[in-house]
Amino acid sequence: QVQLVESGGGLVQAGGSLRLSCAASRSIFSMNYMGWYRQAPGKQRELVATITSGGNTNYADSMKGRFTISRDNAKNTVYLQMNNLKPEDTAVYYCNAVSKPVPYDYWGQGTQVTVSS
Repeated sequence: QVQLVESGGGLVQAGGSLRLSCAASRSIFSMNYMGWYRQAPGKQRELVATITSGGNTNYADSMKGRFTISRDNAKNTVYLQMNNLKPEDTAVYYCNAVSKPVPYDYWGQGTQVTVSS
């Protein structure tokens, strides 16, 4: 079992930046991969970015070049640096972890990001 706690959300103007953090209750090195997803009102949850235990990253096309996912194994924390934010980035952002060798799925409670135009 692992608990994930997101922080860093808030209100920002278009073009601004935010950094989200996801603190895990145990070693993230034991996770197969971790990621960020988001869900806007009335829409399905969608992938933002993932990072494997080996540090390989993957991004949704609309986030490439603007968002950066990273991890600090010593702090058991995953980050999402978001730059050049747009109003359409407004959503609740969720941290996700998938364990190994058995792929259990864990989710945080989410953090709200609101981008004003």
